[in-house]
Amino acid sequence: MAGHQREKVVLDEVHHNQILRELYLRELRTQKLYTEYHVNPLRKVHTITRKPMSWHDNLEEPADARFLNLIHHAAQGPRKKYPETQTESQEIGWDSEPLVNPERNDRRLNHFRVYNDITLYKAKLWSLGEDNSRK
Repeated sequence: MAGHQREKVVLDEVHHNQILRELYLRELRTQKLYTEYHVNPLRKVHTITRKPMSWHDNLEEPADARFLNLIHHAAQGPRKKYPETQTESQEIGWDSEPLVNPERNDRRLNHFRVYNDITLYKAKLWSLGEDNSRK
């Protein structure tokens, strides 16, 4: 229905070797082994990487003050760089200082966990992993 089906030709060893030989010769004809490497002369910029461990490339060079200032300025956070927000997303956390200075001694704001004799006993029991026996 989908065209005539041809019978599959059974290849003997001679035909198989002939096909492999043709394939091999075609590969050898198109293969080219490169042993010499050079920089492309048609390229405008010639970049040759340096060796990282060579001593003459790692000589001390004078630091460029303008470049260092630029790097340090870029590494700062936005609050130190700008006096006010630059985007609307920065407005969310711009004023991050708390309105009231939290004091750890003030009992009105800090409710620490206090252990008495009975609560200490139960906390130790729970830390050991024992379940409530009255279930």
